[in-house]
Amino acid sequence: MSVPQALEAASPLQICRLMRPDDANIVGNVHGGIILKMIEEAGCIIGTRHCNTQNGDRCLAALVRVEKTEFLFPMFIGEVAHVTAEITYTSKHSLEVQVKVIAENLLTGAKKLANKAALWYVPCSLQNVEKIMDVPPIKYATAEDEEQGRKRYEAQKLEREKKGGGGGHFPTPVPPPADDSPKEQHTVGYSQSSLIHLVAPSDCTLHNNVHGGVTMKLMDEVAGIVAFRHCNTNIVTASVEAINFHRKIHKGCVVTVTGRLTFVSNKSMEIEVLVDASSLMEAKKQKYRAVSAFFNFISLDKDNKPLPVPALKIEGEEEQRRFEEGKARYLQNKAKRLADKERKQ
Repeated sequence: MSVPQALEAASPLQICRLMRPDDANIVGNVHGGIILKMIEEAGCIIGTRHCNTQNGDRCLAALVRVEKTEFLFPMFIGEVAHVTAEITYTSKHSLEVQVKVIAENLLTGAKKLANKAALWYVPCSLQNVEKIMDVPPIKYATAEDEEQGRKRYEAQKLEREKKGGGGGHFPTPVPPPADDSPKEQHTVGYSQSSLIHLVAPSDCTLHNNVHGGVTMKLMDEVAGIVAFRHCNTNIVTASVEAINFHRKIHKGCVVTVTGRLTFVSNKSMEIEVLVDASSLMEAKKQKYRAVSAFFNFISLDKDNKPLPVPALKIEGEEEQRRFEEGKARYLQNKAKRLADKERKQ
């Protein structure tokens, strides 16, 4: 059997969009979910184009994982988002797309790197959605680029398998608060929030599955509500830890998106967001865990400067366990940021 010939990586794709009032909160900060949706759209387009450069079934690139997404600077109404996507690694059945978002101020001409993310896609046949197509290999500028890409591929594959990325079933959704009595402010139960959404055709791909960007937008909205309830101030998305897409969500499903605080530092909040889905049409309406992620938010004053975050009041062993796990992630990320800063100096 012949080995597929490596192709030149598809030219970087760029999409631009003016940020409008309905993209932002009441103080003018663009919602993180809007940016996540644009990032995923760019990744899906370039991934689908690349995978359809070969003969055989036509396919659509389906999102399976988003690596940590960094929100370096807030974006505002009236700015133009320049979203650039580039394929940086291909395996036999998946591809990595790295995306950067540049915010342009039209009045001053100033530009800044606002966001960057790495996404992983698999190509699914349009004739048989369960059939995963081969990905055309790309040529790398250097052997080191290929080796680094392979390491990223192995790392994300291991993480997805640990989190149930192979279609694992998560039967237990996040339980609602035990009763409707008022909760003490700054507790997990006080700010925990849920959103219920019926998946419509406009939310879906050609496969009648939900666009990854639509799901991420809903997740960011719920995380934002949790963060606002805890702080009662202007809040913005600071980063998103890896988003794992465990199972597909189909048209006609009802999704329940639930967010809860897991850890709070002096100036940041970690919010676990879980997406559970069930079919509205099928007789057995068993819920399953579809997506999971951790969102990090910060509180801002009127000048967009970080504010101290109220401490989280822990109740019970389970909340304490999640708090300690969140603290470990926070310290790990902080150490990584410091190491990156030292390396650049």
